[in-house]
Amino acid sequence: MSDDLKTTPLHALHIELGGKMVPFAGYDMPVQYPLGVKKEHLHTREACGLFDVSHMGQALLKGDDVQDAIETLTPSDIKGLAQNGIRYSLLMNDEGGIRDDFMVTNRGDHLYLVVNAACKEADYAHIAANLPNHTLEILEDRALLALQGPKAAEVLNRFAPGVDQLIFMQMGEYDIAGIPCLVSRSGYTGEDGYEISVPNDKAEDLARKLLGEAEVEAIGLGARDSLRLEVGLCLYGSDLDTTTSPIEGSLNWAVGKRRRIDGGFPGHDVVMKHLAEGVSRKRVGIKPLGRAPARAHTEVADKDGNIIGEITSGGFGPSFEGPVAMGYVKTEFAKIGTEIDLIIRGKAVAAEIAKLPFVPQRYYKG
Repeated sequence: MSDDLKTTPLHALHIELGGKMVPFAGYDMPVQYPLGVKKEHLHTREACGLFDVSHMGQALLKGDDVQDAIETLTPSDIKGLAQNGIRYSLLMNDEGGIRDDFMVTNRGDHLYLVVNAACKEADYAHIAANLPNHTLEILEDRALLALQGPKAAEVLNRFAPGVDQLIFMQMGEYDIAGIPCLVSRSGYTGEDGYEISVPNDKAEDLARKLLGEAEVEAIGLGARDSLRLEVGLCLYGSDLDTTTSPIEGSLNWAVGKRRRIDGGFPGHDVVMKHLAEGVSRKRVGIKPLGRAPARAHTEVADKDGNIIGEITSGGFGPSFEGPVAMGYVKTEFAKIGTEIDLIIRGKAVAAEIAKLPFVPQRYYKG
């Protein structure tokens, strides 16, 4: 392991469990365990997987009218978010591009934020610089675990009775096996499940307790990526970046209806123009028609050989039982069912524009 890589509080446990460690977003993280990516993926869809996502950034934003304050940086409707409600949000730049995607929870007198690992230092600096009258408290002393899968509620309720009453995108405070935790019913796999913010010094204890349940397996980054890709969830840095507007990214729903009228966020004019006039490219699902997966940066061509776009995420979907991908194409080619080619090692491979998600999302909405 490079001396430059950071570790999470579960690093020793990953090694003990036989995790294959790789550099990811500046951290030494497990890409898979002895079970292997495909079985880890299928186990999460069928039962329950435990993910270490402690590399992501957690912070509290405090101060007067904090919901108004964060709305100056994001197009999301945060003021309309119920207490303990969670919203997927976007940090925007003045050009209408996405600096990062993040999760915001309304905790009443403050906000709980979760940002991407690779962006967190820049995000913290951006928020602090633009909201100088508010306090950003970075939670360096907390780990983040994700328990995902159709058995997640049943498992977690054994340790924290009542946690199964949370619904999708809702947070609560629970003692899990006596450990005080912030629990969000959310996740990144398309399955029902939870993200659990836990004190660093209790994280391994909690992980061992959860892994001690028959339904739970440790899951690495490899399966995390194939799970999120099958359900059409974006990976920042691959599917979204500072040159991508929410409308190009097919994230229109992340721009609140009130915010479209009221404005007050960076890039509002660009986003409104994209909504009114359309965009020249769009994020779409792409289904290779053979068995070979197409990886990121694979060129997309029309049937005349003209390059019309690029794949941003691609791989094999174990639940879909075939290759899956997403990427950007010129808008005139974005209709579902459009026949296209993928240029793989110089050869045109047949594919088509596909509806997202590739497998159904199964969030618990009560």
